[in-house]
Amino acid sequence: MILTRPNNLKTEHHELLAKLTAACPEMTQLAIIIKNFAELLTPGEGIGDGLSRWIVHVRAADLPHLHSFTRGLERDRDAVSAALTLPYSNGPTEGVNTKTKRIARQIHGRAGFALLRHRILLG
Repeated sequence: MILTRPNNLKTEHHELLAKLTAACPEMTQLAIIIKNFAELLTPGEGIGDGLSRWIVHVRAADLPHLHSFTRGLERDRDAVSAALTLPYSNGPTEGVNTKTKRIARQIHGRAGFALLRHRILLG
């Protein structure tokens, strides 16, 4: 529920999320942190600086699992910044890879490369 866009949640989920965040301070903190991260995923100016501020905010929070996430972001900082700021996407390539793997699993053990090639070209 925390990861879903608020306007996509049903009324009962809004109520449950409100109860959870009211009962547990860590849940409140987590909901705020995730909402702030989601705002970074929307293209705009200053995303790189916003990411740095978000990482500092998360490290100040008492949520150890998110600390390991921020360490991963820091390790691959250039790729994360590029993903958040550049208009390019490898989505189409990943879609082709997924389709090819699905076809290969469907015909696994029944034929060789010739049939796989034929199925991919027809698909």
